[in-house]
Amino acid sequence: MSFFGAFADRVREGLRRSRQLLDTGLDALLSVGRPLDDALLEELEEMLVAADLGAATASAFAERLREEAPRGRAVTAAEVRALLRRFLEETLAGAAAPLNLDGKPAVILMLGVNGAGKTTTTGKLAAALVASGQSVILAAADTFRAAAIEQLEEWGRRAKAEVVRQGAGADPAAVVFDAVKAATARQADVLLVDTAGRLHTKSNLMDELVKLRRVVSRQLPGAPQECLMVLEAPTGQNGLAQARVFHEAVGLTGLVLTKLDGTAKGGIVIRIHQELGLPIKLVGVGERVEDLQPFDAKVFVSGLLPEP
Repeated sequence: MSFFGAFADRVREGLRRSRQLLDTGLDALLSVGRPLDDALLEELEEMLVAADLGAATASAFAERLREEAPRGRAVTAAEVRALLRRFLEETLAGAAAPLNLDGKPAVILMLGVNGAGKTTTTGKLAAALVASGQSVILAAADTFRAAAIEQLEEWGRRAKAEVVRQGAGADPAAVVFDAVKAATARQADVLLVDTAGRLHTKSNLMDELVKLRRVVSRQLPGAPQECLMVLEAPTGQNGLAQARVFHEAVGLTGLVLTKLDGTAKGGIVIRIHQELGLPIKLVGVGERVEDLQPFDAKVFVSGLLPEP
């Protein structure tokens, strides 16, 4: 994934609010040298839940602290911070995974509800891939949302990637069929498919997405290589519920988290991975093209809890 820029600095900046929340919370709880007891552990759990780590993760960390710190002894914010940092690194150890670009073309379905930044993320990914020397074709399969096709075409111009499109309201499966043929004929490296997040008809969205996947796999056995759901980090529990529905219907291969740029509590990343059990392939930490980055668990945790 060397075609992306430096991840650490952007993540550190994007997690500034989350880092301040954790620092302030830990200092407030532990600055007076309180002894480790049930009351402190309960308050610590509440603070971690407030930071969007989720109840299960907060409870597991409190139990870890109970096991590793002598009961009744005063614990410092620095000690708890160091243990929490190790705990989160272990929790996220299997979260990162590179994009699967095997196949020519490698087909990536970009999924998600409207408003999550799906088309923008598709364009940013296209730009990053093209900048790395990959040839990319974009498929405008979100034919129902107003201006979605034009938005993707603008990204195609910026990224210097061809866009396969039909008119508004066209059958998305027909667009994908044409796009696969075009990508194969032009020997493109990657085909990125921007899909619908909502339909203006009575058709079931999940049925439509399953159909798109079937069209791709019939033309290119083994494809799509990736089914990525673009999920807004600030959406919390609602986003988790959406992802579960998409995963059950289509079979997600990974997640792309957007808007991790100060508008969200960074702890949601841990919660999403824990509850869905899916790798986090990419994160968006800003508005620029280079702000779409591959996920790195160690760098992410360091952004939340820097080492002294």
